[in-house]
Amino acid sequence: MDRFTRNYSIILGSIILLFIAYALYENPDVSDLNDLLEEDKAIASYLYQFRVLRVSNGIATMSSPRSAAFPVYRVLGLLNPYLANRSQDDPDLMKAQDELADVQKRAQKIVIESASVNRVVWELDKNWLSQHGVQVGL
Repeated sequence: MDRFTRNYSIILGSIILLFIAYALYENPDVSDLNDLLEEDKAIASYLYQFRVLRVSNGIATMSSPRSAAFPVYRVLGLLNPYLANRSQDDPDLMKAQDELADVQKRAQKIVIESASVNRVVWELDKNWLSQHGVQVGL
């Protein structure tokens, strides 16, 4: 191997390794908070896994399957297919909505109780929705 090819390979390999390390890196605060969420049985057993995406200046951004852009009754239809296409005042749908709200509040409480977090903001989990065949405004 000539000198140029060897140096080019070393530089290219270094860039690839740096990219992989960057892609796999997770902030330790985020990792610790997600571990706390996974330890809670009610949150861990729920059909949607609430996750902390990032922590910055005491604000934790968490994933959520619902928002103003994607209403809760559609989320519940994805989580529980037997609830799909039911009216919004259906008792089973309302019970499932209350359960989702309770689990989401519980996740928020666990994260806020952390010393590094003062507030939680929610971000629509477009990746999860995409995996379930739903495209929401990009």
